[in-house]
Amino acid sequence: MVTGVLKRPPELTTDELIGPGIVALIVEYDGSSFHGWQNQKGRVRSVDGVLREAVSVVADGPVDTVCAGRTDAGVHATYQVVHFESRVTRALRSWVLGINSNLPRDVRVQWVGQMPSGFSARFSALSRRYRYVMLSSSTPPAILRDHLSWTHRPLDVPAMHQAARHLLGEHDFSAFRAAGCQSTTPWREVKKIHVVQKGPYVVLDIEANAFLHHMVRNIAGSLMRVGQGEEAPEWLGELLAGGDRRVAGITAPAQGLYLVDVKYPGDIQLPEAGPGPSFIAD
Repeated sequence: MVTGVLKRPPELTTDELIGPGIVALIVEYDGSSFHGWQNQKGRVRSVDGVLREAVSVVADGPVDTVCAGRTDAGVHATYQVVHFESRVTRALRSWVLGINSNLPRDVRVQWVGQMPSGFSARFSALSRRYRYVMLSSSTPPAILRDHLSWTHRPLDVPAMHQAARHLLGEHDFSAFRAAGCQSTTPWREVKKIHVVQKGPYVVLDIEANAFLHHMVRNIAGSLMRVGQGEEAPEWLGELLAGGDRRVAGITAPAQGLYLVDVKYPGDIQLPEAGPGPSFIAD
């Protein structure tokens, strides 16, 4: 299992009491064996499904959980923020250890805290940050096969970074939107974007106010075409302006994608996100 780290890990010896009211969690998970975040009908394994069950045990009753960003099947998170309404009071240690003892090994709660009235993990968020990890090598990986995307072709990282810079700012991102996306608008603001080399790995790091369905994976697929020399860096700007998903790159595989941070207003106190696994770290 891939494990991330908070910069300020929770102190589980504290006697701090949390609840009743709005309780927030920071959760990490290996998405390899999940059908995405969202709880679904039938015998389909979801992150939300196993988390709700575990929280409900400690909360002495059913809870409704809301996350900062719903991830697809196979996508991972080192910093997913979740909130729920609690009717009970528990010590911080009891929340963390109690929930984790009822979770499978591929999901872990890293922090629990009391939130102010009106807080929403989703609607209070100012931005989300994802990283997409690619490996360029002559042979595919074995150990990390479910945790990155692989190509046998060399990648021109400076060209990919130059191309990515065309996406900065507020734009109509229809060219990178999945056909089944349910958002009412294709407009999003990309606040930061970089493509960097980290040893044998190439990492796309992108922060935006929100993301369309498959937006990061579609951007990654188009950037790979630039990196493989099929298109010039300027092509990404042309794609963005044209708004036609059909002429963009592939939807890159889910296993390379990580939710790594969520930003909130300064009066909402959450631990800082850590670097995460070494191959996606800053």
